[in-house]
Amino acid sequence: MSKKNHKFTVLCIFLIIKVKEKRYNGENFKRVKPLSSTKIHLTKAAFTISAPDIRRLPADSGIEVAFAGRSNAGKSSALNTLTNQRGLARISKTPGRTQLINVFEVAENRRLIDLPGYGFAQVPLAMKKKWQKALGEYLEKRQCLKGLVVLMDIRHPLKDLDMDLIQWAADSDLPVLALLTKCDKLSQGKRSSEVLAVKKALSSLNADIKVQAFSSLKYTGKEQADAIICEWLEQEAQEYELPDESDVDDSNESFEGE
Repeated sequence: MSKKNHKFTVLCIFLIIKVKEKRYNGENFKRVKPLSSTKIHLTKAAFTISAPDIRRLPADSGIEVAFAGRSNAGKSSALNTLTNQRGLARISKTPGRTQLINVFEVAENRRLIDLPGYGFAQVPLAMKKKWQKALGEYLEKRQCLKGLVVLMDIRHPLKDLDMDLIQWAADSDLPVLALLTKCDKLSQGKRSSEVLAVKKALSSLNADIKVQAFSSLKYTGKEQADAIICEWLEQEAQEYELPDESDVDDSNESFEGE
C-alpha cells in the first residue's frame, strides 16, 4: 500500500470510530486487549450502590445493561423475577419511587442498572426534572452501556416517552429488549396480538429490537428475557486508545489525485 493510500485509510477509520465513539469504552480507536468474556447468571446479582448521577457510578468500564420504563411498568418486579431475588429491587406501593440510579453487579465488570422511572410518579416537578436529567446523562454518556431493556405495560405500550427512548437507542445502534410486562392481565390471544402489534410498530426503525411478553407473577417470558440479557453481558468488552503519531505517515504528500 502506498503512503498516500495508507494515510487515507487511517483517516477514514479514525473518522468512522469518532462517529461511533459513544458505543466504545473511550474516545479512541486502536484496539487493545479485550476484557475476558464471562458466563453470566443473573441470580448472582448483588446491589452495589445507588447514585444520584453518573459521576457517582462505578468506573465506566466493562458492560452494563440498563432497565428503563414508565414508573408504573413494573420495573422493580421484573428485576426481582429475573434475578430470582424477591427483595433485590425495592418495590413500592406508590409507582415512581426509584429516584436514584441503582447498580447491581452480576459478575466482575458486568452490571445491571435500574434507571429512574419516568412519566407517572406523583412527585414535585423539580424532582421529576432531576430524575430525567440523571436518566438522560446516563444514556448519553455511559459508554459501557451495551443493551437497553425498555419495560412497558402490555396494555398500554409505546407511549411517547417509550418511543423516544427506543428511537434514541435505535439511532445509537444500541440493542433493545422491549419487555411487555403484566401480560398475565390479558388472555393468550390478546397477549399474542399485542406482541405482534408492537413488533410491527417498531419494525420501521430497522434496529436490533426484540419484543417479549413478560409476567413477574407467572414468570412468563423469564427464560427468553434472561437469555437475551445474559448474551449482552457475556460479550467481550473492548477498550480503545488513540493512535500514536508514529502510526500515521506525516510526510508532505496530500490526498489529492495523482
